[in-house]
Amino acid sequence: MPLTLDAIETVDTIARKGSFAAAAAELGKVPSALTYTVRKLEDELDVLLFDRRGPRAQLTAAGRELLDEGRRLLRSADDLARRVRRVASGWEPELRIGVDALVGFDRLRPLIEDFYRLEAPTRLRFSYEVLDGAWEALVEGRADLVIGAPHDAPSPALSSTRFSLRPLGRVSFVFCVAPHHPLATEPEPVSAEVVLHHRAIALADTSRTTPSRSAGLLSGQETLTVATLEQKVAMQVAGLGVGWLPEPFARPHLACGRLVALRPAEPRAAATLQYGWRRADPGKALTWWLGRLDLPRVRERLLDGPEAAPLPEALPAPPGATNASGSRLARGGSSRRAAGTRTEGAADPSTRRDADARRTPRRAAKGRAT
Repeated sequence: MPLTLDAIETVDTIARKGSFAAAAAELGKVPSALTYTVRKLEDELDVLLFDRRGPRAQLTAAGRELLDEGRRLLRSADDLARRVRRVASGWEPELRIGVDALVGFDRLRPLIEDFYRLEAPTRLRFSYEVLDGAWEALVEGRADLVIGAPHDAPSPALSSTRFSLRPLGRVSFVFCVAPHHPLATEPEPVSAEVVLHHRAIALADTSRTTPSRSAGLLSGQETLTVATLEQKVAMQVAGLGVGWLPEPFARPHLACGRLVALRPAEPRAAATLQYGWRRADPGKALTWWLGRLDLPRVRERLLDGPEAAPLPEALPAPPGATNASGSRLARGGSSRRAAGTRTEGAADPSTRRDADARRTPRRAAKGRAT
């Protein structure tokens, strides 16, 4: 059996998924077909590609060597096929766009709608990336365009002449906790030693082959790692941990009191983001997207946070907490207080209900009896 691209793709999928069954589900085949393909390949090469003794299918040294070189062949074959189709029509059959977590994806909706009005034959495929995941997707050929990648690109992206990079904008961060979290009552500025004793909510780096890195975490700090920025916000709102949030994503939750902003002793610098693409022979679809990203108003809008941000009911804020602008919140602060508006003399709704109950004790007692 010759070493075919289909066989390499089978080995690659099994290695990524960790089992023959999961790989078969992704490829739309039965597990026995994958087992047959791998065994025939092992017999042909007279090597063992997978160690099947554990719960996961682990690559042997020979299997890793085959896959390292095989993935390059897969990318080359894919690039060749795409170039052939592009030459024929000028439109890419598919445009793969990696979008960093700091970009509100719903802000891309108007661009997507405008693109589909062109009735172009190009399919759009978006991926969600965090930290170095966007650059890795571009370097390894999994993305044709990345939006919102961090400015400190890995050396392959910076040194190679295959890629073009442009500034997208800057995003500031706010250290946020839930009003009922113990850290919310600590005096400011909050020292790193104090923060270290509280669980941090971390966003997982989506890079696959390069070493994962973190941002805004303390060495030795307990972490709860989640997959998306929306999950990180939800966990911090629930009081399950603390951490830095992009200000545009934290803004609606700070305004209504679901989160409060604290001032750490060690501030975090704003993130400078970029967008990048493969330089050689851009097709019509990539050219269209680059034209839109060249507009300042489009870049600004992409970094303005979620368009449909939730605005839940306000929760009481602890004493000494601050909103996004740094203004102090009174105890039992409402969404108006969180927004920095003075509400002196305004009664808390629960206080009014208690007063009503005291004024009409008989009616309240009757209501409880029935």
